[in-house]
Amino acid sequence: MSSPSKRREMDVMKLMMSDYTVETINDGLNEFNVEFHGPKESLYEGGVWKIHVELSEAYPYQSPSIGFANKIFHPNVDELSGFVCLDVINQSWSPMFDLINVFEVFLPQLLLYPNASDPLNGEAASLMMKDKKLYDQKVREYCERYAKKENITNSTADEDSDEEDMSEEKSGSSDVDDIASHADP
Repeated sequence: MSSPSKRREMDVMKLMMSDYTVETINDGLNEFNVEFHGPKESLYEGGVWKIHVELSEAYPYQSPSIGFANKIFHPNVDELSGFVCLDVINQSWSPMFDLINVFEVFLPQLLLYPNASDPLNGEAASLMMKDKKLYDQKVREYCERYAKKENITNSTADEDSDEEDMSEEKSGSSDVDDIASHADP
């Protein structure tokens, strides 16, 4: 019989050996960030996000906690916290699933098929239902602004240069401050 700690270690190692960039936090396997690319042929294609993952001591019997560290405009992702509303992760998780499923199936499906009837981001859900063209445009704007490789680095120099670039734009640097505070919990 495999213990939860061995399974957690095996799943994290499997993710690290895949095509994903995994950055552990505090040299442990319970909390880490994963570089995630938007699915091909979607509004999110070309976007790069840092996904914050926390595994409880009860993993795989309890689902992982998943959140976007940099901003994303999506009905099922809370814009401020990055928390993901996805039934398969939050309600119907099974030990049969692993972290590879999260990144190769669950998150791509979430981005490909948003559910506006069960939103965490009411603005995104409302816009998606009322004006799909404007919704698509806003998703692309967020991808262009927040979902770039430079938005997910931990380098202070990179954050400083991003902040300077953003402060020249009309929205100021408050959005960059939000990214920086979420990117390095």
